[in-house]
Amino acid sequence: MTDRPTRIAVRRTARSGRVAMPGERLVPEEVPIAFSYGGSTHAVMMGTPGDLKDFAIGFSLTEGIISDIGQIEGIEIFDSEKGIDIQIALVDEVAAALTARRRSMAGPVGCGLCGIESIEQAVRKVPDVGDVSLHLTYRDIIQAVSSLNAAQPLHRETRAVHGAGFYLPGRGLLEVREDVGRHNALDKLCGAIVRQRQSAAEGMIAVTSRLSVEMVQKAAILGSSVLAAISAPTALAIRTADEAGMTLVALVRGEDFEIFTHPHRIQPGSISDVA
Repeated sequence: MTDRPTRIAVRRTARSGRVAMPGERLVPEEVPIAFSYGGSTHAVMMGTPGDLKDFAIGFSLTEGIISDIGQIEGIEIFDSEKGIDIQIALVDEVAAALTARRRSMAGPVGCGLCGIESIEQAVRKVPDVGDVSLHLTYRDIIQAVSSLNAAQPLHRETRAVHGAGFYLPGRGLLEVREDVGRHNALDKLCGAIVRQRQSAAEGMIAVTSRLSVEMVQKAAILGSSVLAAISAPTALAIRTADEAGMTLVALVRGEDFEIFTHPHRIQPGSISDVA
């Protein structure tokens, strides 16, 4: 395990108006976090050292390493001076599949095929969530994003991290996770939802970042059909969401927002339901 703080106090000089004053500010911690399977490092992410089991589960799921939490046999977290290593033990058949996947991607330097496979992985086809019968109101969108900001203690103290939250109509935000990386925050949220045995299809995901294609991919893999954010989407994120049948809502500021794909799930009114 790790007892690293998620934020630390640093000295700084603040200039306001024409006056400069020394003092302290809380800033979020950022460390290398390695994901290792079967003793071999698969990836290293820079992230906030909190909710690491959620991070491990969510990363494993959204990266296609596992398809169910039951395929993870155990998680051990090792802290060192240089960073954190999360050792994830997989069931035999999944571990064997990951080993085969690694071997297929290992080729000679300059291998054109390896580049093609890497590109295909980056723009991989995502699950179709078009048949999810979730219905939300305008007020749901506004409430989900506005309440997300209030549910971020680390951001409130540092003003330097992203947040991702799971909103259930009629109940509000059920889970919120934070990280210096927007992808990390969403992975942590995915892990939290899976650990709690909640159905992502019953609610929406709200994030405090822009909507890149990776955010759409992760939300679709989790099974959510509505993804909302305070910032704008990329063109590829819009195309991917459209193909997946996902409702993409962006630029949620106060009571204003824009719906880019599959607007039928968002209706005026005050009643929310899952049909």
